[in-house]
Amino acid sequence: MPRLVAEDIAVRFGNFDALKGVNLVAETGSFITLLGPSGCGKTTLLNVIAGFLQPSRGRLFVDGAEITRQSPEVRDSAMCFQSYALFPHLSVADNIAFGPRQKRIGKDETVRRVENLVRQLGLEDHATKLPNALSGGQQQRVALARALAVAPGLVLFDEPLSNLDAKLRDQVRTEIRALQREVGFTAIYVTHDQAEALALSDTVFLLNKGVVEQQGAPREIYFKPRTRFVADFIGAANLHKGELTGGKMVTPFGLLACAQADTGCAEVCWRPEAARIGGNLSGTVSAVAFQGAYVDVFVTAGGETVRLQLPGHLDIAIGDTLAFDVPAEGIVRLEDGPDA
Repeated sequence: MPRLVAEDIAVRFGNFDALKGVNLVAETGSFITLLGPSGCGKTTLLNVIAGFLQPSRGRLFVDGAEITRQSPEVRDSAMCFQSYALFPHLSVADNIAFGPRQKRIGKDETVRRVENLVRQLGLEDHATKLPNALSGGQQQRVALARALAVAPGLVLFDEPLSNLDAKLRDQVRTEIRALQREVGFTAIYVTHDQAEALALSDTVFLLNKGVVEQQGAPREIYFKPRTRFVADFIGAANLHKGELTGGKMVTPFGLLACAQADTGCAEVCWRPEAARIGGNLSGTVSAVAFQGAYVDVFVTAGGETVRLQLPGHLDIAIGDTLAFDVPAEGIVRLEDGPDA
């Protein structure tokens, strides 16, 4: 399976810089997610990797060999599209076999690949059906099988689950990750869904305005965001701006104490689940949203509101005065980013 390196990739459309010098490394057999809001450049970068778009600047390498100007059909990659793009007149088995037949792979080997993929993706009862007889999740499995049938080293996913409902998305993403581990292909996955990125990835590249704002393992991105954009985009975050003195910041809720003894004007954040009942912070409960295992509690003081995620069994009502605390290790000082 290949190791992919994108070096200083820039793409310009007229006066608009879609990508501004992006660097990326996808190690052999890894699962990389390009995450970000609409217009951040993630799909543009995927199209450069696929060969559908030439960069204005920069180079691409696979296992040390440059592929920047190679056409898509000669790259060791396959694309799994958002729209599935199945051939409506071909059966499931024939859709899967299409790629190997185009590449003139032998009949016996093509049959073996189709049978293996039908089994791996649980499509045994659907092999002779046409795509319009399948559910959305089944069609997505067929699209994935068709991409894998050419035995690519690199599989590119362009928001493949966006047309599925929430429960089915969870199921299919689990299947994609399990299959990726079993087969061992290198995956580049584009999504705007933070939950998908956190659940699937070895490494997340979070893009904002054409640059990689932060990259790292999902836990690192979530628990140690570097900028306001990262903190706010990945999950929920409570943000405070003010003066740090010896690692302490005065807020309308009380004194926040950071783990680092920093000083100066700063912005800090903490996750709602870091809060604990009881402590030197307090405010008035302005909203409560029961979520089963936990309850979202919104607490207001001095014109500011923070969100706490507390155990679902707690009986908390709007109008209550709530005392809480946030451990110092749960508070992160943020850097300035492009949106600062």
